[in-house]
Amino acid sequence: MRSTACSRDLGRGERSPRGPRRWSIVKLSLLVLLFVAGPTAGDIGSCGQEIAQLDPVKFFSEKQAIDCRQCQDCDFFSAACELACGTVLLESTFPADCFPLVHDGEVCLNALRTFDCDDYAAYVDDLAPTVPTECNFCPPDQQPEAP
Repeated sequence: MRSTACSRDLGRGERSPRGPRRWSIVKLSLLVLLFVAGPTAGDIGSCGQEIAQLDPVKFFSEKQAIDCRQCQDCDFFSAACELACGTVLLESTFPADCFPLVHDGEVCLNALRTFDCDDYAAYVDDLAPTVPTECNFCPPDQQPEAP
């Protein structure tokens, strides 16, 4: 009988010299699979939705309805709330050069539905209303004006 490493008797609890190497290959393969099978950059957060522009009339109609409902639920009495609960659609277009996606609108509307009265008071304030971060997908230009 030859005394090479390949002819060892493995019946006595000895390990094959290939065993640890196989586990290394398996671990490496699983690690590569984890990174390769992940989502692509554009898919994160959109749940695989097709890219589609947000319909401004549908968006502003739903936003106005949420604003009105929140004003009523929180017992707010302001001009902004009165307008939100009116029959006239207050906004129906996005600013020029602003093209939000359907997903952007969904994020905004879902956030508006979850805000409490303290948060919502700032959004329907008559003097200095604020825009929630989730709904600020068309911020005005931040460039300084010429003197």
